[in-house]
Formats: sequence, structure tokens, C-alpha cells
Amino acid sequence: MFNFSSLIMKKLINLSFILVFLTFSSCDSVSKLNPLSLLTGNNWVLSSLLGGGLDANKFASGLPFLNFMDGGKLSGFAGCNNFSGSFQLEGTSLNLDPGAMTKKACGGENAEGQIVNLLSQVKNFKVAKDKLTLFDGAKELMSFIPQGN
Repeated sequence: MFNFSSLIMKKLINLSFILVFLTFSSCDSVSKLNPLSLLTGNNWVLSSLLGGGLDANKFASGLPFLNFMDGGKLSGFAGCNNFSGSFQLEGTSLNLDPGAMTKKACGGENAEGQIVNLLSQVKNFKVAKDKLTLFDGAKELMSFIPQGN
């Protein structure tokens, strides 16, 4: 004879195990998606400007880069001069302040002014597959890749 209540009980037990597994799996995923941990720990090197490629001639001293550090500290290189400032992060909202900048004379055509200007326009970001993209709302301003990639 077929026992219907036993079948329902087995299904409920299996469902309980699945729910427990999903709960613990999702907790681990949330910790991996901490926005601060996505930004820190990399030297982010410029890979595109305004959704297009880069003209290496505009960066004779080297490609610009960003370093996000604990405590909301930001440092980097804008193409000729170094800077040391801060950032504010709330979810995917991001504000960058390059802060103090060295005052080296930059010869030739240099996009440093454009880089600094774009940094001040950043409102949000996305990190996907080792690529950091900075946006002014929906408009892509710059993208970066971890140094060495």
C-alpha cells in the first residue's frame, strides 16, 4: 500500500536541506561581493577613456592608475603627477577626490587634466571580470584593469 504522508515528509526533508544549503551559499557570496573588497588590493591601471581606446602618446610618463586603500584613502598617478586623496563608497555609489597632487611640469601632449576632471565626475562603478568601470550615472567615464593583467 502506498503511504502518501511518508512521501510528503521525505520531500519536506529534502527541501529543508536545499534551503539550508542555499542560505549558507548565499552568505558566502554576499561577503565576496563587499564593494570595498572589490576595489582595494589592486593597482588599477587605466584601460579606456570615455568608452574608447587609449592614445599611449598622451601618457609618455606611464598610464594613469588608482589605488583604493582602507579608511577611504585614494592614491594614484594621473599621467604626469601623483595624487593622494580620498574616496567615499556607499553601495555602488562612489565619489573620488584626488586631493593633493604633485606639481611636475608635464611636457608634450598630456591627458592628465582630462583624467583629473573625469575622476571628479565619478558617481558610481562596476567591477566585472577583473575590470573596474567608473561612471557618471549611465555614462562610462573610464575603465581600469588590475596591474599585470
